[in-house]
Amino acid sequence: MKQIILGTAGHVDHGKTSLIKALTGVDLDRLKEEKERGITIELGFTSLTLPSEERLGIVDVPGHEKFIKNMVAGVGGIDLVLFIIAADEGIMPQTREHLDICTLLNVTNGLIAVTKRDLVDKEWLQMVQEEIREFTRGTFLENRPIVPVSSATMEGMPHLLSALDEVVKEMAARKTGGILRLPIDRVFTMKGFGTVVTGTLVSGEISVGDTVAVLPPGIKAKVRGIQVHNKKVEKATAGLRTAINLQGVEKALLERGNVMTLPDLLHPTRRIDCHLTHLAHANKPLKNASRVKFHTGTVECESLITLLDRDELLPGEKAFVQVRFDHPIVVLPNDRFVIRSYSPLSTVGGGEILDPLPAKHKRLSPEVLESLRIIQSQNIEKIIEIYLLESKFNGKSIQELGARLGVHPKDLSPILQKMVEKRSIILFDHDTFKAISRSHYEGLKRVTLKELKGYHESNPLKKGILKEELKSKLPRVVDAKLYNHLITCLSQEGSIQMEKDKLWLSGYAPLLEGRQKEMRERIVKIYEESGLQPPTVKDLVSQLSGKEDEVKNILGLLTGEGTLIKVKEDLFFHEQAINRLKDQLMVSLKSKGEIDAPQFKELSQVSRKYAIPLLEYFDSIKLTVRVGDKRILRERRR
Repeated sequence: MKQIILGTAGHVDHGKTSLIKALTGVDLDRLKEEKERGITIELGFTSLTLPSEERLGIVDVPGHEKFIKNMVAGVGGIDLVLFIIAADEGIMPQTREHLDICTLLNVTNGLIAVTKRDLVDKEWLQMVQEEIREFTRGTFLENRPIVPVSSATMEGMPHLLSALDEVVKEMAARKTGGILRLPIDRVFTMKGFGTVVTGTLVSGEISVGDTVAVLPPGIKAKVRGIQVHNKKVEKATAGLRTAINLQGVEKALLERGNVMTLPDLLHPTRRIDCHLTHLAHANKPLKNASRVKFHTGTVECESLITLLDRDELLPGEKAFVQVRFDHPIVVLPNDRFVIRSYSPLSTVGGGEILDPLPAKHKRLSPEVLESLRIIQSQNIEKIIEIYLLESKFNGKSIQELGARLGVHPKDLSPILQKMVEKRSIILFDHDTFKAISRSHYEGLKRVTLKELKGYHESNPLKKGILKEELKSKLPRVVDAKLYNHLITCLSQEGSIQMEKDKLWLSGYAPLLEGRQKEMRERIVKIYEESGLQPPTVKDLVSQLSGKEDEVKNILGLLTGEGTLIKVKEDLFFHEQAINRLKDQLMVSLKSKGEIDAPQFKELSQVSRKYAIPLLEYFDSIKLTVRVGDKRILRERRR
């Protein structure tokens, strides 16, 4: 069966609630004040089974101008409107405003019930129907059925039910996938059950036992029970009027306008981008920085409208706008909205939400306007590219993109995978499916190679730069996973070479000039001849009558080549001397099992000045391990 929500609309006292009572037997005016005043104040909910056995959820809305915010909250989730006009009064102010609201909220299906037909004669009834035809011309209600009825005499009711059936047959079933979203329109407590929230499930599905989040307050709760059409169910899907019993949540913490969803999928926002239509019959232009009441879903929020491409919006015009709210709300792209002015208090426009989580924009920016045009086109791949370009070197995860696009991560995954295969985006973190735009990635590669080239120019005698030192020269927002992906990519392309923790440009070799070549040879000879009792760096500089930086650079070069081994900051040994000592040490340890510092001094024939650093060096290369005052072979300990 199709999951369809029918909502009423029309001027106050035109018989909306009476008609629903006649159709269903249920009086939706439940409040004492409603019964005393004879008008609907709050939303009413029930259901109706049609002759075809299709079952409609029903939302009855108030018609009085003072309760327009309640009316908008009710109409926001409907699929079909039963537009009601009283035969004795015809078109009235809220008739017009309710039609405007339905149009702005993109309601596209409906029919018209002309109530109180028992109060007028046939000629008057014919005249009212002609007036309605003229009134609805050019709207979604043009050429829709007009059914005269009387809730008092029940005249016309079978015809109305038949007409509803025909309209429902034409309608496509609502899609049931997507992110779970239930805009809350009512919160109450039930004795023995606790807190209950109701609303129209606009997308996704919910089951008993699910853990849900209520935003913006950020409250998590477990679903204790679900009712649809006053019957307990284990699961509810999109398009159903649903009551949810939440476990362990105080009623006072929740309110109309909150949104129930799954944890960690959506985020509250205080700023959105929209495409706004200013109603053609509005009484004045909408100026930049106007304060308005913003209605979407079940929420009403005071807000500030920023016109992004002009200073004022004339009646009948459309524009891209950014809206800033006085408090956070939860919305997604393609949600519809209505705005109402303060003076006079009336509906002046509405439209479509484009971006629920934008940055603050500069006005009159061609780049911003072009991006919004692309977002409005709903080409999801191009929109993803825009959001990744905005994020620069931060990139965005599948969760972040899903919250902004209004797409569940499982539905977004194949789209991102396709873009990765085309290399329009670069995936650098498989754990969170985090990606960066290709243009930013290529730019980062250029920056990295430039930094590496600059390092070689400044340090011509060093073979390469430490990997972490190179990362420190890049923008701070480049995280470790992006950097590692980048280095691996550059290495695989052959742009750089890597050995242990050092990087250098492919083809680069330290360049020694005449005097430096001679100094290199002298240093190698000194360390070859000194064996296990080499000079300190300070002594070497004095012996060569050279500059300290120059000598250190050559020592670094020789260490990088493997000719010398750095044991500590100012102590280097020739690799042959170290390897001979290493062999001696291993023979001794395999024979005796352990060695202490005095025994090592005797073995190596060096003073304590060299013995202790050498012992610590063999520990550092994991040849030996210290146990008390002795060393043993690490492999023997294992």
